Amino acid sequence: MKWFLILWAGPILLLGSWYGLSYNDMSFGVFMLTRQAHDLVFQVYSGVLGIPAEDIPPLVMRAIAVDSTVVFMIIGFRRRKTIAAWWRRRQEMRSDPILSRDESLSSAP
Repeated sequence: MKWFLILWAGPILLLGSWYGLSYNDMSFGVFMLTRQAHDLVFQVYSGVLGIPAEDIPPLVMRAIAVDSTVVFMIIGFRRRKTIAAWWRRRQEMRSDPILSRDESLSSAP
């Protein structure tokens, strides 16, 4: 499961860092982090996919959101017994025995 999460989060972090740095032109002397490279990459993807370059980032974000939802659903399914036990403990702690007495607290002298 650890490797599953690493292989899911690694590319997302790499893509997100590249996109943020290149979009803001923080190149640190590396061509791939320049705004020129950013625009070139999206022009190439635009030509390959046949859609405008400005439509690609929202599509990528939507794909990341769907993939993340699937990953968290898999994790939740694999740990469903632990999550159910945690939820039961949490609900038991909420029903405070002091407040559930028959006598009212407002009848104090």
